Amino acid sequence: MEIVNEVTAHLENKPGRLAKICSALAQEKVDIRAITVMETDGPSVLRFVTTDLETTKKVLTALGTEYRISEVLAVGLENRPGILAKVLEKLAEEHININYAYASTAANPGKALGIFHTTNIKRALQILSEAAGNSGEKAGGRRPLHSR
Repeated sequence: MEIVNEVTAHLENKPGRLAKICSALAQEKVDIRAITVMETDGPSVLRFVTTDLETTKKVLTALGTEYRISEVLAVGLENRPGILAKVLEKLAEEHININYAYASTAANPGKALGIFHTTNIKRALQILSEAAGNSGEKAGGRRPLHSR
């Protein structure tokens, strides 16, 4: 698990707008790790995490798409029933609120990637790293914050 940069853009809700962005990213060999698009009364809200933030920013700028960058927590998960609930319960126990979340399947079979925007991202990383360490799961090769 790690803190990563997420891109948020507001898109005019019309055919081809999302396709244009995804095609331009693909042309630049940028992989989308996770993505969500939400309909609103106005423009749709696009949120996504890519493998190359700088190229992503250049692509969006070239397309005239306004965006903002924020930090989110990317958590590798087993893709099986109950795992997401355990993560959310652990954060709730520590009074960490989830503002929004989305997930994507991961490259490895049986794995998923959860993206979480929380009220306290650094504390959430610490809590989940400690929990992974206590359960014998590997925490992405990073030491929990309390041991740094």
